[in-house]
Amino acid sequence: MQRIHNVTQLADLDDDALARCYAYPRHLERPWVRANFVNSIDGAFTVDGVSAGLGTDADHRVFTLLRELAEVIVIGAGTVRAENYGGAHPDPDRRRAHFQHGIGGSADGTPPPIAVVTASARLDPASKFFTDAEVAPLIITTAHADKDQVAALEQAGAQIVVAGEAAIMPSALVRVFAERGLHRVLCEGGPHLFGQLAEADLVDELCLSTAPMLVGGAGGRISLSASTFDTPMSRKQLVLAEDGTVLARWARR
Repeated sequence: MQRIHNVTQLADLDDDALARCYAYPRHLERPWVRANFVNSIDGAFTVDGVSAGLGTDADHRVFTLLRELAEVIVIGAGTVRAENYGGAHPDPDRRRAHFQHGIGGSADGTPPPIAVVTASARLDPASKFFTDAEVAPLIITTAHADKDQVAALEQAGAQIVVAGEAAIMPSALVRVFAERGLHRVLCEGGPHLFGQLAEADLVDELCLSTAPMLVGGAGGRISLSASTFDTPMSRKQLVLAEDGTVLARWARR
């Protein structure tokens, strides 16, 4: 029988050991784009339109860790609205520890900003996303966005970045992070944003939690794009939780 390498039991990993499993590469000279998703055994990434129904304790532990490690979290506007997003609140001591070990985090423990990609800037300035944020979110939008709407988001505390005339190309999005020295990028969806980044060959890594459940229904896949693409990936690790959750990390070859 062939032995599967890089398989670990989650119960055998303390917080520091798990962080080493998900460490970003050291000494990055460009943004490293990591995506994180949870799906069901039968491939759905939402239940009744949101991902919360698939969450397990193991997935939540990794979700929290990946936010501790990231320098910026990027999401699409549809995900902000569907998931009722608030700001990121990772443990500041863990953020400092990760930074000292050279695997992510921040020197002063501040949370990573959340960057929202929205061509129209149509977000509610009174929503939890703005009222619950410890650091100013980045709203990455276009020159065609409504000026009054943009002003309202600035008034709510957002930093506005114009990254295109009528649309935001994936390369322009990554360039926004590069210009700000934000190299440890965490994409939390949705499938259109992830698909666009993957189609442009800009996804370096995928962290995928498979929840031990079948859900049926019409839930979509984690990646949607205008055309098909073929990106070979290598399995870097499998972490198995006692409840059956499978935590996989895949990196581009």
